Amino acid sequence: MSQLHRFLAIVLLTILAGIIALPPSLDIQLPGNRTVTIGSPQFKGNPLTIKKGLDIQGGMQVVLRADMSQIDELDREQALQSAREIILRRVDLYGIAEPVVQTARTGEEYRLIIELPGVDDPAEALQLVGQTAQLDFQLITQADPVAVDLSDPEATAAAALDQQVALIPVGLTGAELKRSSVQFDQTTSEPVILLEFNEQGRDTFAEVTENNVGQMLGIFIDGSLLMAPRISTAIIDGQATITGQFTLEEAQQLSIQLNAGALPVPIEVLEQRTVGATLGAEAVAKSVRAGLVGLGLVMLFMILYYGVKGVLASVALIIYAIFTVAIYKLMGITVTLPGIAGLLLSIGMAVDANILIFERMKEELRLGKPFARALDLGFGRAWDSIRDANLATIVTALILVNPLNVTFLNTSGAVRGFGVTLLIGVLLSLVTGVFVSRTLLQLFMKGKK
Repeated sequence: MSQLHRFLAIVLLTILAGIIALPPSLDIQLPGNRTVTIGSPQFKGNPLTIKKGLDIQGGMQVVLRADMSQIDELDREQALQSAREIILRRVDLYGIAEPVVQTARTGEEYRLIIELPGVDDPAEALQLVGQTAQLDFQLITQADPVAVDLSDPEATAAAALDQQVALIPVGLTGAELKRSSVQFDQTTSEPVILLEFNEQGRDTFAEVTENNVGQMLGIFIDGSLLMAPRISTAIIDGQATITGQFTLEEAQQLSIQLNAGALPVPIEVLEQRTVGATLGAEAVAKSVRAGLVGLGLVMLFMILYYGVKGVLASVALIIYAIFTVAIYKLMGITVTLPGIAGLLLSIGMAVDANILIFERMKEELRLGKPFARALDLGFGRAWDSIRDANLATIVTALILVNPLNVTFLNTSGAVRGFGVTLLIGVLLSLVTGVFVSRTLLQLFMKGKK
């Protein structure tokens, strides 16, 4: 690819990223008292926006402790994950945007860390997440001649609200369900869900299945229909198999949700903290102001010290900032105050590559090399230092992000936010500091003596 082609590619990508980076709505005043409104493109009818974390948007953070004293040690991790799934499902139904529900283990303590941005009623939200999941089995029968697709949980739930179906409790709850697991059908090799009841549940389940062959048995969690398998035969051994052409991921998800009721975990609130949106907005305003001042000072230093090369490096830095905002929107990065700190830190690091390259070019020019040759050698011989410095930062950022959820590493959402923005900033700085800066220098300074 020629220098001109690379330059055109950079221009096109910058324009595209600039459109994405625009705010959702921006009014531009034109001559003649005319106003034009532009904004970032929409995705599924919604404008692309930067997601705000709890400390910026305001809301509530709750730390819960799960009592595992009555749970077998082998089932505790699954019980904690089940509790997380059910709480996440609850806050989704509650309508909270971008909730964060994380699990953490400290010694023998199992905890759930919940962040609820934009919560207006902390008491109601606390009641929502502080309850133990309730699993319930009910027979579903047609109560109205109107045809209802009972095999569809959403249609069945809607029909129940319209009183087109009747729900009959059978006295079977999550207390009688011993566990749920995913198995594979020996004939079709498709994943199926295995239910195993305790002694009391086995007798109740046997009676229900003997008397209601052909009926739908609805499985409800917190009053919401999860699935409605049809009873095909009497089951007297307390072990039922649910088939339904599930994918492996669907079967595993359903099993986790069932175990949330099968393994009820008493939950205790350890800490709750309400964050005001005003505090977050003030902190963001100061951070943005500090970032703009820092960006301006860095660009001023580069221009005064390196002249034309500094101007081109500053252009690359502006392109870096545009790309960063666009990637935040496209990837759905939730920006927090520590995340903004990581972004500001990466701004300073974004010029490191340029400084190393320019200083290496000076050394080659002192040795009498032509400018074009000094430019190539400056980039080539500075690459080792650039690579090693940024590789160390990338490894550090990955440790902070902890993508594999390693227990002995960080699990804090705030620290992860810092690590994510730092990682994105370093990777982008490599692209803009080497590829963009080199293209601009080769194109605009190729005739320099």
